[in-house]
Amino acid sequence: MPNTFLTRTPSNIIFLIVLAVFALGVTVLAEGSGIGFISTSFVKTLGKTLCLALVAVAMDLVWGYTGILSLGHFAFFGLGGYMIGMWLMYARTHGIVVSSMADAPIPPTENEIVDAIGNQIFGVVGSSEFPLVWAFADSFAIQIVLVVAVPGLLALVFGWLAFRSRVTGVYLSILTQAMTLALALYLFQNDSGLRGNNGLSGLQNLPGLDHVPQAQISIWFFWASAVALALGYVFAAWLVSGKFGSVMRGIRDNEARVRFLGYSVEGYKLFVFTATAMIAGVAGALYYPQAGIINPAEIAPIASIYLAVWVAIGGRGRLYGAAIGAVFVSLVSSWFTGGQAPDLNLGFYTLKWVDWWLIVLGFSFVLVTLFAPKGVGGLVDLWTDRKSPDRHGADLGPDAGALREQEASQ
Repeated sequence: MPNTFLTRTPSNIIFLIVLAVFALGVTVLAEGSGIGFISTSFVKTLGKTLCLALVAVAMDLVWGYTGILSLGHFAFFGLGGYMIGMWLMYARTHGIVVSSMADAPIPPTENEIVDAIGNQIFGVVGSSEFPLVWAFADSFAIQIVLVVAVPGLLALVFGWLAFRSRVTGVYLSILTQAMTLALALYLFQNDSGLRGNNGLSGLQNLPGLDHVPQAQISIWFFWASAVALALGYVFAAWLVSGKFGSVMRGIRDNEARVRFLGYSVEGYKLFVFTATAMIAGVAGALYYPQAGIINPAEIAPIASIYLAVWVAIGGRGRLYGAAIGAVFVSLVSSWFTGGQAPDLNLGFYTLKWVDWWLIVLGFSFVLVTLFAPKGVGGLVDLWTDRKSPDRHGADLGPDAGALREQEASQ
């Protein structure tokens, strides 16, 4: 097998094989393409889970490898969902309006159709005019570009302002959280142009495909999510495998030393921050059509905190760990909050998992942080017998005493 960035680390090939087998298995068992063992709603849940795994991989790049604890990456995820949601809602409403006006004695003008579409979409917030942000909502191609352009531009501007000021550590985390909160509060307003608290709905209905059952559409989105995760994972593996990845890890471990060596630390951080925001936008654009609705609550800071928890539980600094953490927590959360987990009768109190799940998740995060800092990925390391190199006190560096046996034993 040729020595490539994928084959140098066996976990990369294993992850892609497992993903492919999983996607094929779901396709065979799904209601829309196979024997019907897996329901359409659960196929959508699995597709959304793959999207969450993709944004977790992006989060691992920026936090696990570069050391930037961003508490705002789910904002980029939500912006990607809003961009594609605008086109889905416009195109679907356009079809409904044109169909309803088809039997009118006098054919409607284009302006009348646009006014009717605006009234249908924005009537819920007391308006009928299209805001400026909807200027390209009728163009699928432009909105697809905006899926990556809008999160990328926001990350570029925010990152440039933050990194050039050399804001690091907890202060940078607070700033990213403040950015997310400000964006969410703005979107909650009715005059934001995105229907305020109502958000965008009906996104599961693809324009022009009303005759296609949701069972079939769910499989399409599931495969799109699987392909996006595979491509995102390959990109991330390529990024961390070479010199660029070494500099990323150097910034994480000792930013001052990397800067002293002559590297543009701010440039590296800005690239990673912007690239991962664009990946998050793609994940959001695939997630919300499967969810069917998006509103400002999805961008609230707590969502970005959950994202950090997923990566920590999975094991940051390991791409497969981030994906495993997102998949594990997402599926367990669906089981506990979906009413499938039976209530636990303690005699003096009945424990309802719907109410206690978030507490269990927070407690799990604390336990992982204290006792298993490598997360679930650490278990994989034990299984594969991954160990640090045994140097036996060999000399490292120009100084003959750089590393001695007594130091190696510590």
